[in-house]
Amino acid sequence: MNMINEMRLDFPARPENEAFARLAVSGFLLPLDPTMEELADIKTAVSEAVTNAIVHGYMNHGGTVRLRACYDEGGKVQIDVIDRGCGIRDVERARQPFFTTAPGEERSGMGFTVMESFMDSVHVRSAVGQGTTVRLIKRIRLRDEALPRRA
Repeated sequence: MNMINEMRLDFPARPENEAFARLAVSGFLLPLDPTMEELADIKTAVSEAVTNAIVHGYMNHGGTVRLRACYDEGGKVQIDVIDRGCGIRDVERARQPFFTTAPGEERSGMGFTVMESFMDSVHVRSAVGQGTTVRLIKRIRLRDEALPRRA
């Protein structure tokens, strides 16, 4: 990816910071001039990934979530949500609709399904005891006035 802009943000794994992550990504992507639908899709997927890190990765016991985002001249957006929590034992099973590791809570088990429905692709890398990285990728349709080019 020939990125032209990138950001990294670390924040405590607290439920109230999910909204903060959505807003940070929204602000970062404004130079691409995304449509409201594109922006809503990305914000929803980021919300799901951050919530998964907080609730499942750290089991609501704190930690740090890292949010990395970048985009290229073609409007390809890549967002990584990273935790160093408990990791996912079976990623394929976790990606199945209605699967949850928090059955006692009001969780639908649809997080990955939601992410996949709003993004062009979702990649998950995880190791038990080491954490999880969720990579969200979406291409934003660029308009002529969007995104100043490099000199």
